[in-house]
Amino acid sequence: MKKIVVVDDEADICFLLKRFLSKNDFIVETAQNGKDGLALIESISPDLVMTDFRLGDITGTELLTTIKSKRPNVPVLIITGYSDIKVAVNVMKLGAYDYITKPLFPDEILVTVKKAIADAEASQNEDQQYVAPASSDGTADPVKPARKSSLRTKAGYVMGNGEVSDNLFKQVDLVAPTNFSVIIYGESGSGKEAIAQEIHNRSRRKDMPFVAMDCGAISKELAGSELFGHEKGSFTGALQTKIGHFELANGGTLFLDEVSNLSYEIQVALLRVVQERKMRRIGGSKEIDLDVRILVASNERLLDSARSGKFREDLYYRFNEFTIEVPALRNRREDMMLFAGSFLETTNVELGKNVKGFSEEVKNDFLNYSWPGNLRELKNVIKRATLLSDGELIEEKALPFEIVNYKRLKDLDDEPTPAASSGISQLSDNADGDDTKPSLKTVANEAEYDMIMQVLRDVNFNKSKAARLLNIDRKTLYNKMKQFDI
Repeated sequence: MKKIVVVDDEADICFLLKRFLSKNDFIVETAQNGKDGLALIESISPDLVMTDFRLGDITGTELLTTIKSKRPNVPVLIITGYSDIKVAVNVMKLGAYDYITKPLFPDEILVTVKKAIADAEASQNEDQQYVAPASSDGTADPVKPARKSSLRTKAGYVMGNGEVSDNLFKQVDLVAPTNFSVIIYGESGSGKEAIAQEIHNRSRRKDMPFVAMDCGAISKELAGSELFGHEKGSFTGALQTKIGHFELANGGTLFLDEVSNLSYEIQVALLRVVQERKMRRIGGSKEIDLDVRILVASNERLLDSARSGKFREDLYYRFNEFTIEVPALRNRREDMMLFAGSFLETTNVELGKNVKGFSEEVKNDFLNYSWPGNLRELKNVIKRATLLSDGELIEEKALPFEIVNYKRLKDLDDEPTPAASSGISQLSDNADGDDTKPSLKTVANEAEYDMIMQVLRDVNFNKSKAARLLNIDRKTLYNKMKQFDI
């Protein structure tokens, strides 16, 4: 069982965290001041430390610095109040893994704790051995640490060693030392944020904050507050001052994902900030000087969006100082098993499993599949397959239906539909009742099969979505799939 030390001067917080984490199979020890916390860390050698930023005897900065000097590989999570976010971001530059804001939400804490421990263990394992592409017998082949370090970035992103990956990172190396704004294009799940982070890590701003914002996940009403912050009382619900992403990223890099989703009004405000390098919080009067490098990403062409009136053309030209194309996973097949091996390594740590590689059938399935969800889809498939696997290798039975049957489904997609090619026309010729010709029921079944298959492919075999689109319940869909042997 993994060991966690919680340091917080509030006894209730210590009690609640210990009770919750202990129920989730962690060994938890607590301390209510920095001195006792450091002594506890020395005595039990924890896998993770959670500490409040504000302690009675020492500051969170002092505690973090001491922990990192003695145990640099131990991840530290900072617990902070909402108004302390700017301070917490600065502490992260000193080596904190992440910060958790009060009030504390158990599910979020558990996810962060597990990820921190898994990342720390994966990082330590890299110094000894790296899970590379599976060998011919399906087991993982260790490679030398020197080669490993050339394939994995500081942030843990696997670069790949194929020609496509080489070209991608040559562009990253070229633009990273500059102060250019960069537009990063790529399909969903292809790793645009990882590339943005790598540009930051290779730049002169690497010791300053990297702040990412998903513009597609924020409503029009909240986007301005998220970007620029607001003053207390500036609008209904503004109960306290909020620091926006621009301020949090000051001196560093701000990454705006799916930037074309920002409303026209926010684009106007954003253009002013980009031009003048100054901003005001919503409801504020004080101008704040900014030194922020802006990286943006989109899965659609911003110039096309500008020409259609969806995106401001002047803002596009401000951002378009350099462009990087992140290739889809289907165009990086030479690195497919390298990525798969990396995700398997991390998943083994997260799940406490020891799956060593992939069967030959699985490797062939991976190489033949189109991966519409790219690296994100590959990662999720491997996590699911690892969970379902009991042996040393991941077998086909642990993979989703659409991956194992991809070639068959693609062949069906390329063929003329039975109803269109033969059924209806032959039915019209069958007025004399010839039994060798298809019946109305046969034609109807063929059309029904084609419709179900088409919808399933459109939603990537998500049964719930398919049932909604077909206007039937899931039970009926499952019965139809069983009937047609889908």
